[in-house]
Amino acid sequence: MVPSRTSGTTPVTEALEVTKYYFGEYPKDYFDFIVIDECHRGGANDEGNWRDILEYFSPAVQLGLTATPKRKDNVDTYRYFGEPVYIYSLKEGINDGFLTPFKVKRIKTTIDDYIYTSDDIVVEGDIEQGKLYTESDFNKIIEIKSREEKRVKVYMDEANQKEKAIIFCATQDHTAAIRDLVNQYKASRKLPSRASGNTITAISSNPEALEGVEVNYCVRVTANDGEIGEQFLREFQDNEKMIPTILTTSQKLSTGVDARNIRNIVLLRPVNSMIEFKQIVGRGTRLFDGKEFFTIYDFTDAFHHFADPEWDGEPLEPEPLEDEPKPPREPGEPTSGEEGEGGGDKRKKIKVKLRDGKEREIQHMMATSFWSASGKPISSEEFLQTLFGALPEFFKSEEELRAIWSKPMTRKILLEKLDAAGYGKDELTTLQQLINAEKSDLFDVLEYVFNSDIKPITREARVAAAEASIFAMLNDKQKEFIEFVLSKYIETGVEELDQEKLPVLLTNKYQSLEDAKEVLGDVVNISSLFVEFQKYLYVNKVA
Repeated sequence: MVPSRTSGTTPVTEALEVTKYYFGEYPKDYFDFIVIDECHRGGANDEGNWRDILEYFSPAVQLGLTATPKRKDNVDTYRYFGEPVYIYSLKEGINDGFLTPFKVKRIKTTIDDYIYTSDDIVVEGDIEQGKLYTESDFNKIIEIKSREEKRVKVYMDEANQKEKAIIFCATQDHTAAIRDLVNQYKASRKLPSRASGNTITAISSNPEALEGVEVNYCVRVTANDGEIGEQFLREFQDNEKMIPTILTTSQKLSTGVDARNIRNIVLLRPVNSMIEFKQIVGRGTRLFDGKEFFTIYDFTDAFHHFADPEWDGEPLEPEPLEDEPKPPREPGEPTSGEEGEGGGDKRKKIKVKLRDGKEREIQHMMATSFWSASGKPISSEEFLQTLFGALPEFFKSEEELRAIWSKPMTRKILLEKLDAAGYGKDELTTLQQLINAEKSDLFDVLEYVFNSDIKPITREARVAAAEASIFAMLNDKQKEFIEFVLSKYIETGVEELDQEKLPVLLTNKYQSLEDAKEVLGDVVNISSLFVEFQKYLYVNKVA
């Protein structure tokens, strides 16, 4: 029974009284054991809403659970519960199979830093002549839109655009700008050129370009986005939904986000705190069906945290709070913290437009690395073995693999053996992704696992190297058909060369099997042609 409101009470005090009334109905020693999940969220704070409950049931054993290490804003939690009685590290979670391992793509561009030159245009603000603007300055002190466009383009071209991702940005304004650039680039990739029919690859700011693209493909979720941001986050966390696919954020999503199907973490701002770095990496470690690993796209050299002994060490004592009073801030002096999320630099931001053509000169390079759970760089072979174990020895040399793979029947038998041994289609696709070989033949993937000194080549390069040998003994009609088959192979993969695909290929090319026979001869000749050309595709190593 809820007590009635008495005179002199407010809704807030009444709510507290009602809360106390309910838990006060239980004897103080009613519970023997109480578990407080996410205990860093203020429950142990003297002013926390739950402190009264914890103190009322003080005879019980109280177990606090948290994934947040000790820091300035949760010292009360550690003061209340005491030092941890059990610690389970990120490294242990990955090694025990409860968390997902990761690889890192480190991306550097020729405009990671910037010095003003007179051929560029200062659109807003006052540029400092001769100053080297570095990563920590961008999107807080200085903004160069074409720099952000380049980074968005690099990520979108490199990643699978259907995979869920979180992009960490410098400020709330930056999160909005990156959101818009992602959506514009996604639209531009779909928008055909009226003149040529080719796909436009530059980022378009034309609103019409967004037609036909899911409006919430990429959305912003920050502290100031309120209920709409929370709604976007709930939909992103729903594994049955693929929209939104990408979230941009500044600080808000570095902790407390349980979205199991995140495949990519993108860092477009510095991460100076080891605690925050661990928390950001943790956004991708949730397990999900078919998710063997996730990828960190590092534009800001955050990967150096892996070399820090703190990466998988014990929780550190927080730095002591300064007791000395700080002098009052002068009028107009900027405050510290992220813009829109705990203050921000309110000076007028410098906006620079690069001279015509300069943005097209921006270059980038990318290096992929693999890391153990303890933060040590490891080889791709070690990473693959961590995921799947050693590749079964169904061939003893590269030449034997080449001979097996060049015949549709023996290739099919090998793939069936691999599948039975745990290397099925999904696992082989994952291997392709791990070594950036999505455009390569599965032959190249197996060859690389067997001998990592042999780097995969694209299917297109394999065809280009072999086509002279393939076409040497063919007549024009045979050549036309094999060219069609090879185009499908380049587009889709080695499955187009399976014997079972031959009737489909013939029908697609000639409308019917009867028409195909009129052009190419009887079934025996067609089958022989289809099988024989494949040995030239694989028989020789491609330089």
